[in-house]
Amino acid sequence: MGISNAVVALLCLVIATDLFSVVAAFGLGNLTATAYSDTDLEQATSLMDTAGVTQGIAQLATLFVFLAWFQRARNNAGVFAPDLQRRGAGWATGGWFVPFGNLYIPRAITADIWAASRRDPYGTGKQEPHTIVNVWWTAWLATNLINPVAGSQIDSADTPDAFSAGADAFVLAGILDIAAAVLAIVVVRRLTRMQYVKAALRAERVSKEAAV
Repeated sequence: MGISNAVVALLCLVIATDLFSVVAAFGLGNLTATAYSDTDLEQATSLMDTAGVTQGIAQLATLFVFLAWFQRARNNAGVFAPDLQRRGAGWATGGWFVPFGNLYIPRAITADIWAASRRDPYGTGKQEPHTIVNVWWTAWLATNLINPVAGSQIDSADTPDAFSAGADAFVLAGILDIAAAVLAIVVVRRLTRMQYVKAALRAERVSKEAAV
């Protein structure tokens, strides 16, 4: 479970940088609601830039470790129930980098991994449902759609109202990213635990069969 713990730790770091971004965006929004100087605006936007850089670093580090965990989870699923995997193992990593395809491929692969990792992969979907996967993916899509819009609004802002609108969008994006990170932690922990139990049960069954 070492790699899953690393993913969780990095996701917590992402949450911390998201909080930093939300605070910085609140500061910019509050500033533009009052009289402000060019120096005040420069300081507020500089803090936003710093928050963006820290977010980017944390998210990039998390991406690499998460993909390593995700690939291993997919490889395990290929052992547990290969016929339930609708895409080859290479898609577990490659699917995240396919334009437009990365909007749905990773979610579909996660659902397949979840199905294979259940105690009874071929049982009803009501047993160990993957609802959490859908909620996580919805939050992840939402934050990734809003972030570019917020950035564009801030970059093109030339009035207090425009800066305020961009700051509000960044606050929303940050909150959604925090939600997505928390949900990702739940998904990682649940899937890791499911696969750990599944592997233990398989090992026990093989041991009993060998003893017969």
